[in-house]
Amino acid sequence: MSMFPQQDATALNDKDPEQLRIHSIETFGTHDGPGIRFIVFVQGCQFRCLYCHNPDTFDVKGGKFITLQEIEKRVLRQRPYFGKDGGITISGGEPLLHRKKILTLFKRLKEQGIHTCLDSNGRLVNKEVEELLEYTDLLMLDVKHINDDWHHKLTTVSNSATLKLAEMREKQGKPMWIRYVLVPGWSDQEEYLHELGQHFKDFTTIEKIEIQPYHKLGVHKWEAMGMEYGLEGVEAPTKEVIEKATAIFSQYFKEVHVN
Repeated sequence: MSMFPQQDATALNDKDPEQLRIHSIETFGTHDGPGIRFIVFVQGCQFRCLYCHNPDTFDVKGGKFITLQEIEKRVLRQRPYFGKDGGITISGGEPLLHRKKILTLFKRLKEQGIHTCLDSNGRLVNKEVEELLEYTDLLMLDVKHINDDWHHKLTTVSNSATLKLAEMREKQGKPMWIRYVLVPGWSDQEEYLHELGQHFKDFTTIEKIEIQPYHKLGVHKWEAMGMEYGLEGVEAPTKEVIEKATAIFSQYFKEVHVN
């Protein structure tokens, strides 16, 4: 389906510790963490989500480079707009592929009092990731599906690492948000929405779950890249479907937000 194989993280062998391979940067973001965010979208991802709106982030050798110093300088320049809630969010692609460099960046920014956030699919779980999470004020964990078979269908990989990362975060006792893309016929099955709620209902670190209704804003990118879009014909969820998912999640999470 993809022109890019699911390269292992070791394929991301950028030798300069001060150069981060990114896709793009968004300033004054309001949908990727609390408050006003400076958002860095890194390059490279091992998931192949059928609905991905940034398939141009798949290739671990794509994108462009920016120095950690430049990111730090731009974040500090924007600090007056953050208020008490804002800060930096590293999204992707998949940030954990760049864990060592992001750790260096987060350590520096934490010294400056900047709030740090990771938006991750949780593909990697190891000691390096654990250390990075210690310097991460908020983890936004993208759970694509609670059922492993359906997770494979949506992403081509297992959800086991994602769930292990959630457990790691819970043990750290640090804040976490769950993000869930609601795709009609793929991730809106009532029994699995309940199963997801049951799985996470006793977690004390989860502040809320964010429902992200499926959209087709990235379809043109798939077409432009000569890649087959796997959800052809699937429409955005109706108001009723979104309300039903919200009602189910409200039984298990203290806050449910629809993006």
